[in-house]
Amino acid sequence: MAPTLYSPFNPLNFSNRNCFLTGQVLSSEEEKIQVFPAWLMSRYNLADQPFKLLDESYATYKDLKLPCAASTNEQYIAPLENTIAEAFTQGYQAVKALDPMLLFQWAGKLLYGIVFNEIQAGIRQQHVSGEGFSMSQALIHKFSHLHLMLQSLNMPLVFDEFTPFSLFLFKVNNAENEFGYRDEINTLTFSLRIQDFGLIICLQDNGANARYHRDLYEQWQNRTLHPIQFEEMNARIFYSAFLFNKLPEYNVLPVGDEIYLEAMALRGMGGKPTFDMWQNKTYGQVLESFWKKWGFVLFEIIKNPEAPMSFLFKPDESVIDNSEIDLPL
Repeated sequence: MAPTLYSPFNPLNFSNRNCFLTGQVLSSEEEKIQVFPAWLMSRYNLADQPFKLLDESYATYKDLKLPCAASTNEQYIAPLENTIAEAFTQGYQAVKALDPMLLFQWAGKLLYGIVFNEIQAGIRQQHVSGEGFSMSQALIHKFSHLHLMLQSLNMPLVFDEFTPFSLFLFKVNNAENEFGYRDEINTLTFSLRIQDFGLIICLQDNGANARYHRDLYEQWQNRTLHPIQFEEMNARIFYSAFLFNKLPEYNVLPVGDEIYLEAMALRGMGGKPTFDMWQNKTYGQVLESFWKKWGFVLFEIIKNPEAPMSFLFKPDESVIDNSEIDLPL
């Protein structure tokens, strides 16, 4: 008999009385784990750094926590953290050798942890104002499926002939002690640039963004990037994740002692393509945000509206080597 999956979205249950992963009732509301793991906060001195929430309030990295049963942490979360910490400490080659599913689970747990804290903040805010908490059905759809897939950590969950995510890994010539983190919870897109690598994961697209950028990634996945090149790659992928207009759906099929997750065909409104039309001006605004460190503004970036500024490609579409870029790391 297959075990039962836990869903905190039906009904909404984001209290600190239940384990975020299993729903197990906790012995204390202090039974928690860090969203950003202790090893990462220690390595990059993040604990007391500000972290901006969607309601414009600020927490610190160490304030972001998840209710988690001690047994769940010991059996499933801590071993994953140890594996990721070891690989990330060694750098690009060790990360490249990891099972991509481990990277998906680790990034998914971190991003879901942020979502969990955002929802808790929203509930508190609505309670103060005397209103009931509500969330769009599209977000509930995305977040609940991410949580479902995270249970591959503790359940015999089998992804039936599909990959639920797109993963892009690059070798990057980062500055020492660089910590570059970005997320977009509406599209469930995650990016981390540390050590000698940069990692981007679209967590809920069934590999659509990987297919969209296949040629680009094949050109660059074995090259070393300057940080501004990685951030341009970041901008392209974050923007395409925004253009992705489907809501993946799944069939959950218990089979014996296992639970099979079957991806249904990507659907959209009125037979639209999988991605909305690319608009260079909007992309330029995204790129301006990712290039903020280097001071490039939108006017420069889209001076030629048909060909936005690029540090990946020259006007003749040949590749720019990172050694040709005379900019700080």
